[in-house]
Amino acid sequence: MTTYEWRGPFTDREANELHAEAFQTRVFDDAEWPWVELAGRHSLGWVTARDDGRLVGFANVLWDGLVHAWLQDVMVAADRRHEGIARQVVETATEGARGAGCEWMHVDFDEELAGFYLGACGFTRTSAGLKPLR
Repeated sequence: MTTYEWRGPFTDREANELHAEAFQTRVFDDAEWPWVELAGRHSLGWVTARDDGRLVGFANVLWDGLVHAWLQDVMVAADRRHEGIARQVVETATEGARGAGCEWMHVDFDEELAGFYLGACGFTRTSAGLKPLR
């Protein structure tokens, strides 16, 4: 049974490994990407999804300190996709942000994920811009 927790405990190692799997990148060294420290310092919160202790889903929630929250790094283990974990992670993140007084949840996504975010998660399409810095 998968359990979901707003601001649930996690380790840098398991977040780095899940991130590499979810986004098909290399596994960053914990010193390069200290998830626990960075999330604790910069995030409104995060969501952990665990099954028998294993981190199978995660999302980070950033904010402006007042009413806007941003969903970032929604990740699900490859062998657990298409089970509703991502949808529940997003819902738990939404409730956490709402509980903190936020009025808006933003998310950016690639077009192939539009059905998930606009359909399953209830977001509406907006215009946004992106400027590369490198």
